[in-house]
Amino acid sequence: MDDARTLLDIKEYPDTEVQKNRVLTLEEWQDKWVSHKIGFHQEQGHKLLKKHLDAFLKGESGLRVFFPLCGKAVEMKWFADRGHSVVGVEISELGIREFFSEQNLSYSEEPITEVPGAKVFKSSAGNISLYCCSIFDLPRVNIGKFDRIWDRGALVAVNPSDRKRYVDVMLSLLRKGFQYLLAVLSYDPTKHAGPPFYVPDAEIKMLFDTKCKIHCLEKVDAFEERHKSWGIDYIFEKLYLLTEK
Repeated sequence: MDDARTLLDIKEYPDTEVQKNRVLTLEEWQDKWVSHKIGFHQEQGHKLLKKHLDAFLKGESGLRVFFPLCGKAVEMKWFADRGHSVVGVEISELGIREFFSEQNLSYSEEPITEVPGAKVFKSSAGNISLYCCSIFDLPRVNIGKFDRIWDRGALVAVNPSDRKRYVDVMLSLLRKGFQYLLAVLSYDPTKHAGPPFYVPDAEIKMLFDTKCKIHCLEKVDAFEERHKSWGIDYIFEKLYLLTEK
């Protein structure tokens, strides 16, 4: 489709159940890092986050910012460089090590006693801590509460059957006065099995409405050449700001 306006006028796909039984294991996610199938990684950072960063931070300093399923997101360094404290969780140890290496940050690692086999990697400056474990193991680790959550590539990556469980974890980590920035994708889910998974507006309302005010900040055409291999001909990204009710 050539006309972006037409693209953005497309109604949401009516069959929201088509991907509900799709499951990826943690091992499959780890394999994506080993085989470097990480098309989701954005080397220049996320354009919509850049655009809305000041509004997201509201001029506040010393915030605690959480990155679920963080990968090696360059934005973690953006926040740390602005004086904020960053915590992430990621199943791939390779992804975490690549983050520190590519950002030229020295770090230490130690086991997480509450979660057998898990580790936490901490920058030498102490302002970035990345937990290598399942997001669902995180509640057993006392990581405290957060002022901000940047959720890009996380809600759209967890298995659809785990979304409620995932959102319950996210909501449990929020401080009063929080801002939660959420990016999701819309496309025809009958043509691509995911991940990333299709998350419709109605599901976002169902998952977050009890605790959050939900505001859609922007909807943009996100179609790239690589998406043709998914068998789809359109994809757009929506950015939501969730705030305390």
